[in-house]
Amino acid sequence: MLKTTHAAAQRPRAGRWLAAAAGLALGLSAALPARAQDTIKIGILHSLSGTMAISETTLKDVMLMLIDEQNKKGGLLGKKLEAVVVDPASNWPLFAEKARELISKDKVAVVFGCWTSVSRKSVLPVFKELNNILFYPVQYEGEESERNVFYTGAAPNQQAIPAVDYLMKEEKVKRWVLEGTDYVYPRTTNKILEAYLKLKGVKDEDMMINYTPFGFSDWQTEVSKIKTFGSSGKKTAVVSTINGDANVPFYKELGNQGIKATDIPVVAFSVGEEELAGLDTKPLVGHLAAWNYFESIKTPANEKFIKQWHAFTNDPKRTTNDPMEAHYIGFHLWVKAVEKVKSTDPDKVIDALPGIETPNLTGGIAKVLPNHHITKPVFIGEIRADGQFNVVYPDNPKKAPLVPGDAWSDYLPGSKDLEADWVTLKCGNYNTVTKKCLGSSS
Repeated sequence: MLKTTHAAAQRPRAGRWLAAAAGLALGLSAALPARAQDTIKIGILHSLSGTMAISETTLKDVMLMLIDEQNKKGGLLGKKLEAVVVDPASNWPLFAEKARELISKDKVAVVFGCWTSVSRKSVLPVFKELNNILFYPVQYEGEESERNVFYTGAAPNQQAIPAVDYLMKEEKVKRWVLEGTDYVYPRTTNKILEAYLKLKGVKDEDMMINYTPFGFSDWQTEVSKIKTFGSSGKKTAVVSTINGDANVPFYKELGNQGIKATDIPVVAFSVGEEELAGLDTKPLVGHLAAWNYFESIKTPANEKFIKQWHAFTNDPKRTTNDPMEAHYIGFHLWVKAVEKVKSTDPDKVIDALPGIETPNLTGGIAKVLPNHHITKPVFIGEIRADGQFNVVYPDNPKKAPLVPGDAWSDYLPGSKDLEADWVTLKCGNYNTVTKKCLGSSS
């Protein structure tokens, strides 16, 4: 049933990095024809071409692996699962069109997809109007809780805030460069970080905030500014919310200009094993990333997952990463909810998901919270010469405390009084002061 797309998972790494152009042709149809009543259709909404294909193609592939595995177990509710893959091509309005097509035309029971927040924002009205379910697997800026969305990536309190705390404590950082791609996730995350840093006593002159477009490649001037800003004598760090293939020339330019982690450490929120796979990482050794999963964390569950991934892709060098684990978690949560209510009806599944738990890959438990976020561990990793990460926080990754995801930031005036609760309050943005639900939650 998945034969036509399994080949897409076997592409050479270089092809994925350059443009993932082949992903469009290979990923348009994910399954051999089957009668709708005999299958449960699952939508996969990830860019297989354009600037975000560098990150999203592997998420399509892992979903195919998870669906294939579930089918080998006998499917779900006595039916086979059928993947329906579309390519929104890093085109944000096209995400909404493809989501509508998946739900209205293909009659999918659930959708796993999106990477950027602008793509997620694009599809939200569609999921609300047509009452379907989106599992969103990527770290994001928070400030949102939708009934039809389950956020399996990190909220800022599960990634950005802990990363800054680590740099303050362990690296004694005093000056901050907030470097991001110009769209909603970096801008909102940096707004939260700016407020948090000021709360910690950081002055305006010790912060530099900069944004560049998607696909930006001419980093020489921008990296020079970072180098100059970091030459004041105060310890400086870069907090990077650069997304997509712009990371490749950014990290290359850091190496070209000799910016070492010992001088100006960079902590990234969107760079993992997949993004590093096409780079010469030797000049980047010691730079950091904050995630909730690293491939290098050794647990029986993770070793099994990696082995399964290598077998499925027929590539022993193919890496795993955090958003892949988020899809792994989300898929298993959805399966458990469907089994619990013995139905794929969105309303029943949405109501069943809060409280459901499933093991993550690093030794903890992911639990769906009333705000539709999940519990996650927090890890800080240093880039190694082989493109993997050494976990530097916490000391024992297998015993990392689980942090509940916050939908609304405690550090923004318009958010600190808001609470998301789809179980008791039936609201994504309940104001605890006025005791009113504000309506649209994003």
